Amino acid sequence: MMINSIGFVGTGAITEAMVRGLLAAPAYASEIHVSPRSAHIAATLAEEFASVRIAGDNQSVVDRSNMVFLAIRPQIAEEVVRALSFRKGQLVVSLVAATERQALLGWIGADVHLVQAIPLPFVAQRQGVTAILPPDAVVAALFDTLGTAVECQSKKEYDLLAAASSMMSTYFGIMETLAGWLEKSGLERPTANAYIASLFASLAQKANSPGTEPFSALSREFATKGGLNEQVLSDVDKQGGLAALTAALDGVLARIEGRSS
Repeated sequence: MMINSIGFVGTGAITEAMVRGLLAAPAYASEIHVSPRSAHIAATLAEEFASVRIAGDNQSVVDRSNMVFLAIRPQIAEEVVRALSFRKGQLVVSLVAATERQALLGWIGADVHLVQAIPLPFVAQRQGVTAILPPDAVVAALFDTLGTAVECQSKKEYDLLAAASSMMSTYFGIMETLAGWLEKSGLERPTANAYIASLFASLAQKANSPGTEPFSALSREFATKGGLNEQVLSDVDKQGGLAALTAALDGVLARIEGRSS
């Protein structure tokens, strides 16, 4: 299925990732309109893809698009969205983080069909997973093209997945800590980086294999009794590492839900 015209209000990293994924062969859109904000990214996309059009302003993006993505930072979202005029029934997909649906509808001020989504950078390679709320066949089909769509049945489900997605920086932070420790202990940094990246990729592949056991079973499987893996997990837990992670996720969820942590 190809959508005639898709627009992005906001041209940041996620917009760039989505455009690259949508226009990879076979292309999912015949035209993509991007706002002039972040001029370098907009110009790069327009130069690389004949289907990308740089609009004169954000309103032009809305006017020319069947499906409009709001890809803007939450700090400026209200100001940007309130300044726009949407068509009745227009499909609007908000990528604005930690923002209530009712607030978005109030800023939009029109009877649009609003869907919220949490795309991750991996959509550029048509990989990864995107949570959407509420379930929507058209939006799910688009994100299935960019990887896998998860249609959430409730705001609670959506908020929990949003909280889980906040682990990306921590994931790479753990890799950096490991690689840095290896370097400090005498291993060349390129060798350390290559080994850690391959190790984590293999673990992720194992976890994502069809018919794989629960994570708890995998943890036991990879922790030989009295072995090194068991020792590290035990020490991290005893020193509060696992509890700190849980507390951090509780804090992120509180922020997403708009309450005190």
